[in-house]
Amino acid sequence: MTPRFPRVALFDLDGTLLDSAPDMLATANRMLAARDRAPTTLAVLRQHVSKGARAMVAATFPELDEAGRDALVPEFLQVYREELGRHSVLFDGIAAMLQALEGDGVRWGIITNKAEYLARDVVAGLEWQSRCAVLVGGDTFAEKKPHPLPLLEAARQLGVDPRDCVYVGDDERDVVAARAAGMPSIAVTWGYRLDGEDPETWQADAMAHQPQELLAPAAWPGPGRG
Repeated sequence: MTPRFPRVALFDLDGTLLDSAPDMLATANRMLAARDRAPTTLAVLRQHVSKGARAMVAATFPELDEAGRDALVPEFLQVYREELGRHSVLFDGIAAMLQALEGDGVRWGIITNKAEYLARDVVAGLEWQSRCAVLVGGDTFAEKKPHPLPLLEAARQLGVDPRDCVYVGDDERDVVAARAAGMPSIAVTWGYRLDGEDPETWQADAMAHQPQELLAPAAWPGPGRG
């Protein structure tokens, strides 16, 4: 059987499609500057990007306790929205990969733990509104990844069985959510992860080390593929 792309490809956003770390860095450094603090670096922040706003605040202000960090999250999100899309870029090869999927009639969408309003701003900035078939944010439903609900709801909205989708992400919770949803998964290694995190241990159905690998239908797991 000739390998085929899945009917639906679903993606995490930050660290999978988009290198958004530079936007996060600009946000953190604006907050530091407002407090007459020295700037931080991309090397310090990059590994925390996929963990969300609280993790970014914690990396920027490591001296704060949990309550202190939580108090800064609204400010971080406000500043981040102003920096959103000003510095971030697609990872090399993502544009070609999405075009290849679309050329084969594959529908694709985004499931992220980023707040939906921020995710929609990103999609609009990339002019993906008519291309992205479904967009689910971390606050769209009652649960977010690693819970399977966002993946199951995305499949339901698209009218497909979760087994006919593939979820692609750079964090262990992406794989955990996909497994719980009965959806094949691909763990990608070009994104953001903490020191010591090993994608090999996540037990995804497949792995990809650069977006160009996903130009090949055989790289995608599932019935009749790979």
